[in-house]
Amino acid sequence: MSAKIAHCVSLKNVINYYMCGTCIYYCVLWEKGICVVAGKFVWRKFSSVDLNDRFFDSLKADYPDFIDWFRKKQITNKDALVYSDDKGVGAFLYLKRENVAGDCSPLIVNGVALPNIPRLKIGTLRLAERIRKQRLGEGALGVSLWFWRETQYDEVYVTIFEKHKELIRLFERFGFTNIGKNHRGECVYLKSRKSLDYSDPYKSFPFISSSFEAAGLLPINDFFHDRLFPYSELVGNNSEIVEATAGNGITKVFLAAPYSPPAYKVGMPIFIYRKFTGNGQKAYKSVITSYCTISKIDIIKSNQIAYVTLDDYLQQIGNKSVYTVAELTDLYRQKSNLIAIELVYNGYFGKGHNVIFKDLKEQGLFEDYPYNIIYNRKQFLKILEMGDVDVQNTIINQSYIC
Repeated sequence: MSAKIAHCVSLKNVINYYMCGTCIYYCVLWEKGICVVAGKFVWRKFSSVDLNDRFFDSLKADYPDFIDWFRKKQITNKDALVYSDDKGVGAFLYLKRENVAGDCSPLIVNGVALPNIPRLKIGTLRLAERIRKQRLGEGALGVSLWFWRETQYDEVYVTIFEKHKELIRLFERFGFTNIGKNHRGECVYLKSRKSLDYSDPYKSFPFISSSFEAAGLLPINDFFHDRLFPYSELVGNNSEIVEATAGNGITKVFLAAPYSPPAYKVGMPIFIYRKFTGNGQKAYKSVITSYCTISKIDIIKSNQIAYVTLDDYLQQIGNKSVYTVAELTDLYRQKSNLIAIELVYNGYFGKGHNVIFKDLKEQGLFEDYPYNIIYNRKQFLKILEMGDVDVQNTIINQSYIC
């Protein structure tokens, strides 16, 4: 009965639970008489995290003052996003606002102090070896960049020792640039709103390129939508949305089976349309929930001709989709047309802000079958506004916006 997890974890599918006698931050979860802890990210106080967990050994080795730093965060009641499973801590993310509210944190690179402006520092992002290749690092970095967007700071940065090659590749993929080294010899990787690289939707994430000319609409039946975007239906609970996103990643793969090829293109922004399949009026229950950028399109089958073998197709989809192997196999064998659409998940509206079919229809924004709908710039911005999105903080190069 040594498994521990933060008390705020979801208790769904757990038959019984009781508080561990160790402290108020832990509880032991039981299912059918067996102690289990389902791995997930949860916001936790530093004071609830066991500093003696073996996960922290590498951080203690890299930073001689890590223990003192960690204890200061415990005393000041700071929060971190922590992934835990039955083996203990598996991932750890800490974010810090710098040079705001009386804080003075000079960023010195190559011996020179950079301008003392508000920045977001990704103070700690570390993953255990056992959970790598599960896109948890991508998810944690994705929510960090969502938070950066909310702050409206110009810059976000992280410091990394050169030996952490895999972590460096992750940050470079998301548009961070090595600008030099700090006094510890760590590489300083920085990303700025003023110099975003829009050649790749990952490098510009979470922002949408301002140079787009057309946008699409992707219909997804509700039962698949809620597996692919489980956080889009949560009621105004940003912490739960962040936890779910960190655990699911921001790369999504949807398998579309349209009667004819849609006019989608790589780099095109696209809305996610949750198609209601139950009883009741579609006008109020079918909604746009999210907005993404298309990063890749692969034709799997066209007119019953397969362009990819079943094995290659299963490997290609990997863990970026929510389909089971059986579902993937059935789609491959049964559909005449099959397209794999890879999406970068830029943001969500949230329940209470989702744009219903009725409003889209009344505004002349739903005049065809979803796969055939192509929005112009003005229409795309209109729908973002209908979803209560801050457009100027989503598409930030204003010179392109009419």
